[in-house]
Amino acid sequence: MSISSLRAAGMAAALGIALALAGCSTVKLDTPEAKPEQPLILQPAVTLAAPSFADLPGWESDDLRAAWPAYLASCQSLARKPDWKAPCSAARTVDPHNGDAIRRHFELYFTPRQIINPDGTDTGMATGYYEPLLNGSHKRGGRFQTPLHSPPGDLLTVDLSASYPELKGGRPRGRREGNRLVPYLTRAEIAQSKAMSQNVLLWVDDPVDAFFLQVQGSGRIRLADTGETVRVAYADTNGHPYRSIGRHLVERGELTLEQASAQGIKGWCALNPSRMQELLNVNPSYVFFRVERLRNPQQGPKGALGVPLTPQRSIAIDPQFVPLGAPVFLSTTQPGSGQPLNMLVLAQDTGSAIRGAVRADYFWGFGHEAGEQAGKMKQRAKMWLLTPRSNL
Repeated sequence: MSISSLRAAGMAAALGIALALAGCSTVKLDTPEAKPEQPLILQPAVTLAAPSFADLPGWESDDLRAAWPAYLASCQSLARKPDWKAPCSAARTVDPHNGDAIRRHFELYFTPRQIINPDGTDTGMATGYYEPLLNGSHKRGGRFQTPLHSPPGDLLTVDLSASYPELKGGRPRGRREGNRLVPYLTRAEIAQSKAMSQNVLLWVDDPVDAFFLQVQGSGRIRLADTGETVRVAYADTNGHPYRSIGRHLVERGELTLEQASAQGIKGWCALNPSRMQELLNVNPSYVFFRVERLRNPQQGPKGALGVPLTPQRSIAIDPQFVPLGAPVFLSTTQPGSGQPLNMLVLAQDTGSAIRGAVRADYFWGFGHEAGEQAGKMKQRAKMWLLTPRSNL
């Protein structure tokens, strides 16, 4: 929001505080790093054309049984909303093994509306993310030299939305320095801070994997000292804006655009170990985690909606344009190919680099294979929002 759009001097001063914190309203990377609070409304600039389900490419061939658990998870959060009471109530009577019955449910209770970008175009981008597995330990030693941190005690979050609704969705982070509120430490400064040693959760064996764990926003850690596997989930951020290290390498001519995938960046780091930390520090954003017990290894991490993500049926979206929890029909292609990927997905996650109307980050699931797919995915996409019918 620009200062010129504010009508009161007091509001401008409040925004000045937010801006002084160095872009702290962005927390997400090209894949879901964080779960910022955003208003769940559609921007007026986005227009929605209303086709029929028959207009959706691949609607009839999609196995909707695979999307049904994700849809029921969305209903857990949305069933109390007036527009969602009827479809979520009716969903309890649908046979989850009957694909035709599920298809009839969506066709009866929802209207598909194609999402259009503010500039009038209907095509955007789909990227991918996943839940990685790292090796770690409770204690530092041997190959375990890279820390994962919990939120530090001096990290402050400023919520101005109660006094200034126009600032809803922006929650600046910083720290107190005398009587001043200043930006929190950058990634490079955190790496050098002795005080941060008090906030180490776990130690892992690869700094590049730790960096990409922050990109994904959550992951699993296999602990060498206890033999158990735990999940680390996003807890907070230092509030600095994300800067793409892949784009940095492309701009410097060290990777081509096609090579600037997660795999390509890891390969560059392996060939340039003495420059690795310098590259990682290009991104000042830093994510803090919390440890969770891995109660059900078959279940994905929780997204911004507060429900576990469903592999290949959950996406992260920009909630300024797409309501969190809504069904979305995604038409894109498989990573690195032109093979169609058309399916019903649920908008159950968010992220600060997931910006725009036709923009999706596709959750591939857990493990190495999911990571290979997610790392290669940067495809053109079209999206249709399924909105509950109001006349039922």
